[in-house]
Amino acid sequence: MTAAVFDTTPCALGEGPLWHPGLNCLFWFDILAMRLYQRKGNTLRHWQFDAYVSAAGWVDDDTLLIASASHLFRFTLSTGASEPIVSLESDRHTTRSNDGRADPMGGFWIGTMNIDGSQGGGAIYRFYNGELRQLFAPISISNAICFSPDGAFAYFTDTPSRIIHKVALDAHGWPKDAPEPLIDLRANGQSPDGAVTDAAGNLWVALWGAGRMVCFAPDGTKRAEIHLPVAQTTCPAFGGPDFRTLFCTSAGQGDAHPTAGQTFYAPAPTQGKAEPHVRL
Repeated sequence: MTAAVFDTTPCALGEGPLWHPGLNCLFWFDILAMRLYQRKGNTLRHWQFDAYVSAAGWVDDDTLLIASASHLFRFTLSTGASEPIVSLESDRHTTRSNDGRADPMGGFWIGTMNIDGSQGGGAIYRFYNGELRQLFAPISISNAICFSPDGAFAYFTDTPSRIIHKVALDAHGWPKDAPEPLIDLRANGQSPDGAVTDAAGNLWVALWGAGRMVCFAPDGTKRAEIHLPVAQTTCPAFGGPDFRTLFCTSAGQGDAHPTAGQTFYAPAPTQGKAEPHVRL
């Protein structure tokens, strides 16, 4: 199966797709352009920021929690107003946020990385009940943050390692054990980027440089894949009225294909689920 173009807007580094279940629309970011996009039907909107923005969770029908290079902030869609909630490595000017997603308990996980992509400069954090706590460090390129539907496990990767880890969570969503390897892509040289789980707990992973989204069962067994016409696939998201559509962002930087950087969609062979809302 091959994905088709959902939106033709070219992104230098498309990332962080989020289907808002209340608004029934897709949000996504162009990190390098410092821009947030929203597409609802045939209507495309965007908001320009003065810092890198990369990931979001929905709070209500007019509010997103957005991760920037230095803060998590509340963003009001109707007015465009921003309100800082908590600092995120604001004392470091060499890092930015990257991959992030809300967990089933209403927490928000966000990873950071060095802006120049150099090794070991980032970490993975969780924001919950007003507290931002560092979970894992050092991380070079944080990615594949997603969760089992029952909230029992979180998944993440440090992309250069080519290994996706799983970690058991307690009843409040905090890690209770050390992470353990789940999916090892070193043998075929594939680099995991963003990921999302479906309703059955399968992981759908965008493979950077490989032009595809691959489905892995909860035990790490490969189940299916969807091809894209571009190489730099970055992050998937389930959406549509029945969560049977799989969206995927891409990066135009480093890819000469005419549709590089555009956002794609395909019918999903498995059913997705709504993203949980963030509890501020």
